Amino acid sequence: MSDYYEILGVSKDATKDEIKSAFRKMARTLHPDVNKAPDAEEKFKELGKAYETLMDDEKRATYDRFGEEGLNQAGFSSQGPFANGFGDLSEVFESFFGGGFGFGGGRRYDPNAPQRGENLRLDVAIEFEEAVFGLEKEIKIDHLETCKTCSGTGAKPGTEPVVCPVCGGRGQVQQTQRTILGSISQITTCPKCNGKGKIISEPCPDCHGEGRREEEKKLTIKIPQGVDNGSKMRLSHEGDAGINGGPAGDLYVVIHVKPSEYYHREDMTIYTECFVTPSQAALGDVIMIKTLDGEKEIRIPQGLQSGDKVKIKGAGVPSIANSSMRGDHIVVVTVKTPTHMSNEEKLLYEKLYEIQTGKKREKRSVKEKIKGAFR
Repeated sequence: MSDYYEILGVSKDATKDEIKSAFRKMARTLHPDVNKAPDAEEKFKELGKAYETLMDDEKRATYDRFGEEGLNQAGFSSQGPFANGFGDLSEVFESFFGGGFGFGGGRRYDPNAPQRGENLRLDVAIEFEEAVFGLEKEIKIDHLETCKTCSGTGAKPGTEPVVCPVCGGRGQVQQTQRTILGSISQITTCPKCNGKGKIISEPCPDCHGEGRREEEKKLTIKIPQGVDNGSKMRLSHEGDAGINGGPAGDLYVVIHVKPSEYYHREDMTIYTECFVTPSQAALGDVIMIKTLDGEKEIRIPQGLQSGDKVKIKGAGVPSIANSSMRGDHIVVVTVKTPTHMSNEEKLLYEKLYEIQTGKKREKRSVKEKIKGAFR
């Protein structure tokens, strides 16, 4: 015996909406017009039988208690939903065939109804500092605009499109085919007008009958302060023009921030690195560093260790939502040991060595060291 829940791929406590959703999904792949496997027809019938049973409260209760055999003994038909037409399955087939079956109130496609234009995307690259403080930038974009010559009709001035004689302006025609499941009426795009519902005998010379033509336009956009790499801006109605008087689509501007050689950004905080000498680290100092707001003094505390951080509050990236709020600037300090020293510096370091270690620094040439290693 078949397990209806397993056929539909749902649990035994599945809701009707879950059952309906599962059936829609599987019907698209198992329908014999799409699936050419030898057993596709049989599996599709089983799918319909399982769906019809579990969507009926009385049948489902009987099946849950006594199984498929109990349905037969209770007098319920075991032929599935195809014995007396498609019934409740109409919305499934409408979904599968794009609303082309006519088994009840499916939505009709109107090719002459206003249609919204397509959205567009534009990638814009800006400098690191521009992203921090914002800027106004002029951009250029190619998009579709309503043809001014024909006002969007697609027909040569002085002429008008005529209703398609094949589909009567619907843009679709109905085709009926007989299958082992019965007669199925399928809606397809009209081959005469290609779904437009109208015939243009004399196309507009500028847009060639399309009603829209590609144009370049310039826009000045305001990029707000604090934008980060990958930020998106939506400009309403700056995309392609609509069709049949429909609204224009939107333009999405994607911001790409060029990396800085000096700053590293994490959210609203920026990091930079600076180098100090061992004496500066030991004694402390005041040094100048570059910040987003120009040169600024920072104090190196006495006894600083390599890798320690100095924070400059409020010198980071402004908040994109609140311009009065800013992140911090973190300076990561590295103590840099000198590699080249004057004689005076060497004497001072040797004296320091004696003080800190309590012994004199051994002075031997490289040759002496090599000889000593082999004694």
